[in-house]
Amino acid sequence: MCGICGQFNYNNCLPVERETILRMTAAIAHRGPDDEGYYIENFIGLGFRRLSIIDISGGRQPMSDPQQRVWVIFNGEIYNFRELRDELTSFGYIFRTRSDTEVILNGYKKWGINVLEKLNGMFGLAVWDSEKRRLMLARDRAGIKPLYYFLDSEKLIFGSEIKAILPAMRNKPEPDSLALNLFLKYRYTPAPLTIFKGIRKLAPGERMIVENGEVKIERWWNYSPKQQLKNISFQDAYTNVLELYKKAVNRQLISDVPLGLVLSGGIDSGLLLALMNLYGKNWNTYTVGFGQIYKGDELTDAEETARILDARNFGVRIDQNTYEKSLSEIIRILEEPVASQSVVPMYFVSQRASQDVKVALMGQGPDELFGGYKRHMGIYYGTLWRNIPNSLRVPIAQVLSLLPRSEMIRRGINSLNEPNRLIRYQKVFSILPASHIDSLFKPDYLNSSSENRTEECWRIFESEIEGLDELGGFQYIEIRSSLPDELLMYGDKVSMFHGLEVRVPYLDHEIIEYVETLPAHYKVHLGNRKWLHRQICKQFLPKKIINRKKRGFAGDIADEWFRHSLNSRLNQNLKDSKSLMYNYFEYNKIQSLLHMHQSGREDYHKILYSLTVFEEWLRCFCTGDMELRKEIIGQNHCTEREFTT
Repeated sequence: MCGICGQFNYNNCLPVERETILRMTAAIAHRGPDDEGYYIENFIGLGFRRLSIIDISGGRQPMSDPQQRVWVIFNGEIYNFRELRDELTSFGYIFRTRSDTEVILNGYKKWGINVLEKLNGMFGLAVWDSEKRRLMLARDRAGIKPLYYFLDSEKLIFGSEIKAILPAMRNKPEPDSLALNLFLKYRYTPAPLTIFKGIRKLAPGERMIVENGEVKIERWWNYSPKQQLKNISFQDAYTNVLELYKKAVNRQLISDVPLGLVLSGGIDSGLLLALMNLYGKNWNTYTVGFGQIYKGDELTDAEETARILDARNFGVRIDQNTYEKSLSEIIRILEEPVASQSVVPMYFVSQRASQDVKVALMGQGPDELFGGYKRHMGIYYGTLWRNIPNSLRVPIAQVLSLLPRSEMIRRGINSLNEPNRLIRYQKVFSILPASHIDSLFKPDYLNSSSENRTEECWRIFESEIEGLDELGGFQYIEIRSSLPDELLMYGDKVSMFHGLEVRVPYLDHEIIEYVETLPAHYKVHLGNRKWLHRQICKQFLPKKIINRKKRGFAGDIADEWFRHSLNSRLNQNLKDSKSLMYNYFEYNKIQSLLHMHQSGREDYHKILYSLTVFEEWLRCFCTGDMELRKEIIGQNHCTEREFTT
């Protein structure tokens, strides 16, 4: 796991300034505290920071072939590199290291840009072919590793993080109005946009090729389950998924450094620990929580899971004061505003894990793959709602809308009534109706075409979900948009800030591709979510773990704070008319949202939290102070417990 960056003056062919590459690389030093390297030759410059995981003594980057024709910089892990090395060796290629980077290098020489299709892993990479004067950037299938870029008619600047790009830009970018609109709708910014105008990101499974003065961006992972296995038996589906789980976990345990697990109180990480036990014992596990002050806390449950499965557990407890004090620094780390309440807990559990291990597995994925959220229930049973005669649907909807804090119900009904499939999915994802969010902005801030353009962010998927059932189509987009651009993005940023590599075995592309062929009734079954996944869990976990209520990484803790902690920093930022956000939004309309939430009439905690996150982002990135803060936040605000069995 590492950080990469570079600049290619592909049109004007001016020399790349060495000092620029040095500054870009220094900006992501936290991603690679173990080593650094550079390749600067005329109009191409590459920078690299390394966190050594495999082949610690070798594998330095940028790496080239003996003829120095091809150069590679690479962030991530290739889990099948040993098999590929054997295959390439049979073709006569000679390897000088034990690293997975050299597999990419020789694989490119053998298969060209199609080497990507051979790789099983997570990666953001750059390959420079000096003979063809071709630069290829690529992001892994699931989008586990991010890759950002700035492109104009003369040059390409890229990096694992946005902060690597900023030193090479002449002007500090402004907030992008379309991206801001999308952020308020979805709580993240879908690819290719970022909140910074002009800076973009590759989408999952996408590559950029710059050659002969031309730039081509294309999806190299074109998998689409055009037909689902509607008649597959339960036993076959069960056996196949379990075998894929075992293979993925076994592959991702490869490491030359200590490895652990981020453990919640739920079944996903619990199953992951049980599968890890098939290939090793006495794993370190790490949990974060708020203690008994919060009803959704998972510290005790995770401790019990670790004890049952013979693992050590280290728990970190944070409180509201810690959360609010650390939020600003964590948003600076994220670079893009992400309004997930679990970002802060992820920061602290990564911080603790990094004290013992360099690699941690995490149970992200089954909720998206198998339908673990409430929205999946709505999607699955939405057809039944649409089949109810309009004469009955209207009065039912009117009655439901009278319930207190019923914004989610109204939004759900409005979504399910939408006949256009793609727009229906977008309405399900949006935390408020588009018209309501647009009304919060100051007049004339949004372009007149903004609303139509927000609908275009998923247009690329429209033809690919044809033939999929309603739930399958929704999940297809979810796995390629909200999962990588929200959950995986912040998981990468906050873990790498602490020099910790996080791996997600459930998102092995073989698992994704197989599960997407399964019919919906193996995911949502008789009102039960993640049904097939839960059946597998029952083979490895006791009932007391299986029957626990789903709680989430942080739940809706901000809901309680906005309603009851009237003097909290979150509330103060919203109430202060001098807050930077009010350069973009109408003060009175935000106050109305806050008042209705605190009165209990409506549940607006998601949009209020999003606005708070945007305010913190503005203070970090739009006040002229772009330097990394030197203070270490949070170390004096949390307590640690060790549970050893």
